[in-house]
Amino acid sequence: MSSKKIILNSNRHFEIIDITSQINREIDIDSGIVNIFSKHSTSAIVVNENESGLLADLELMLEDLISDKYSWQHDRIDNNAKSHLKSFLLSSSETLPISGGKLDLGTWQSVFFIELDGPRKNRTVNLKFISD
Repeated sequence: MSSKKIILNSNRHFEIIDITSQINREIDIDSGIVNIFSKHSTSAIVVNENESGLLADLELMLEDLISDKYSWQHDRIDNNAKSHLKSFLLSSSETLPISGGKLDLGTWQSVFFIELDGPRKNRTVNLKFISD
């Protein structure tokens, strides 16, 4: 078992960052699994297709589901309740197969870090590799 990390900087309040190639560069086993975990409660890790229309649709859907029409309780603390609530709907981690020393994804699949409360510096994504 080995561990590595990816450090990211985001540039926008909501940003979808494809981290597939960064993860593949860190893989140090031929076959097994990797757990990909974001250490931040206002971000997410997801797997889906890297198509610009779909990614824009995700942002629109999240904005529609968690809108400004409510007075969110958490905003009394640090005014980012919407970011936390969006994170609840997504996931902080994914566990994916590795084969031939790289992620064993479907044809159209990519791994994304989703920033929900940016811009931020030094966002940490932990990678835990478990070999067969």
